Amino acid sequence: MSQATFGDDEELFGEAANEMREDVESSLEEAWAALPAADDVWETDADNVLGVLNGLNSALDPGDAEDHLRDAKKWFTMGQRADAFDDADDLEAEIADLEGAIEDVAEAGEQVGDLTSTIPALRGTLEEAVPDEDEEGDADEDEEADAGDGDEGTEEAEAE
Repeated sequence: MSQATFGDDEELFGEAANEMREDVESSLEEAWAALPAADDVWETDADNVLGVLNGLNSALDPGDAEDHLRDAKKWFTMGQRADAFDDADDLEAEIADLEGAIEDVAEAGEQVGDLTSTIPALRGTLEEAVPDEDEEGDADEDEEADAGDGDEGTEEAEAE
């Protein structure tokens, strides 16, 4: 193998390594961009708790972030195994940070999903637990009448 060919191979490998790093960085950028915006998770226009939870559940979708993360990890692994990166610590740290963020979003989405199904059932339970106002009003009137009858008897006894 001639020296010129070896030099060309090194140059090609260097270009490929740079392109691989750019692919990893690009996939990471796209993954971060696919995550929900902080304001989408924090702000709401809902009129009730269920509306808030439904909106939050929709906002807590990692979207394409998982696919972009997978691409980043794929290119990163190839580059690392080929020893193509001079310094890959920053990429590895960003991949770990992104994995953590995606896991947090997915976990929060599951929790909100659980609440979304629990809250309507809880509301129904609480509505059933409260005595009917008509029945409560009748019971109060009966108690007042009984108490009033007792007072009259006491007053009559005192008058004698």
